[in-house]
Amino acid sequence: MSRLFEPLTLRGATARNRLWVAPMCQYSADPDTAPGVPSDWHLVHLGSRAVGGAGLVLTEAAAVSPEGRISPQDAGLWNDEQAAAWARITAFVQAQGALAGVQLAHAGRKGSAQRPWEGRGFVAPEDGGWTPVGPGTEPFPGLATPAALDDAGLATVRADFVAATRRAVDAGFDVVEIHAAHGYLLHEFLSPLTNTRTDGYGGDLAGRMRLALEVVEDVRSAWPDERPLLLRISASDWTEGGWTVEDSVALSKEAAARGVDLVDCSSGGNVLADIPLTPGYQVPFAAQVRRDAGVPTGAVGLITDPQQAEEVVASGKADVVLLARELLRDPYFPLHAAAALGVDLAWPDQYARAKPAPAPPA
Repeated sequence: MSRLFEPLTLRGATARNRLWVAPMCQYSADPDTAPGVPSDWHLVHLGSRAVGGAGLVLTEAAAVSPEGRISPQDAGLWNDEQAAAWARITAFVQAQGALAGVQLAHAGRKGSAQRPWEGRGFVAPEDGGWTPVGPGTEPFPGLATPAALDDAGLATVRADFVAATRRAVDAGFDVVEIHAAHGYLLHEFLSPLTNTRTDGYGGDLAGRMRLALEVVEDVRSAWPDERPLLLRISASDWTEGGWTVEDSVALSKEAAARGVDLVDCSSGGNVLADIPLTPGYQVPFAAQVRRDAGVPTGAVGLITDPQQAEEVVASGKADVVLLARELLRDPYFPLHAAAALGVDLAWPDQYARAKPAPAPPA
């Protein structure tokens, strides 16, 4: 019996299996005619993964404000037009049997950047960009000097997360994930490498965790109690003196006490670092957070094989596996994985003629 294809219930939502779509930025909203509004590209991209059998389909990082975008082409959830466009996508994903989730994000000092295929450099205000913000004024390499957030700016960030959460309700999402990873704003506050503040939002671990935990509390209060709340973290900065997996355990305990139901364990992105990109290289983070914080976790990162994904869940290293690049290569990976693992998973009626026979039990 496959553990990977067992349902998972968090609060009042049940995912049909434990193969989930990780957030993947598409940089495909039109900044000139519909800033932040998801398009037909997003419908087909996310809808294909739902058709492909994923248990939860998470959107890309949806910015909670215009200045919270990574690039001018990022999707967002700061106005009602965006919520209405997401609602169309959410309904399609759910009609295919998957849960629909949105990742709420603020890019912080990594904002106003070019799309990856355009070079990743800074987009100046005169070219449609903006001045990014952060815990301080140290820029991310290759990007602009950010403005340090003051008390009013921090209050605005918190209010933006709340407003986006309420729009996520209007858009019909089943799940919200808070993005506190990859060197974006909340991660910038968490890490001592980027947070050198001396006020109540800096200094010791409690001070550096303060903004992220306030956002967790704010979002949980605005999100229906029966719907799950996830938190994506970078479990390590991969740099001496930076954020560590032990810090991640402490954060996860505090986040769970405030209503987070699962911690999605990624890593890196805050500073330039030498990361050992080997198969399943982040799985140990998910395992340690799960064990030491006592909270369900998701594992992500170079998980590309059905047996590999099955082992992660069956061995108790994580409760779910989130796939990114592998689902870009194969939107139907869950259907193919089920067959490889001997699971007789239902295929969409329209595709049933192509369904392979499940592999015999090992």
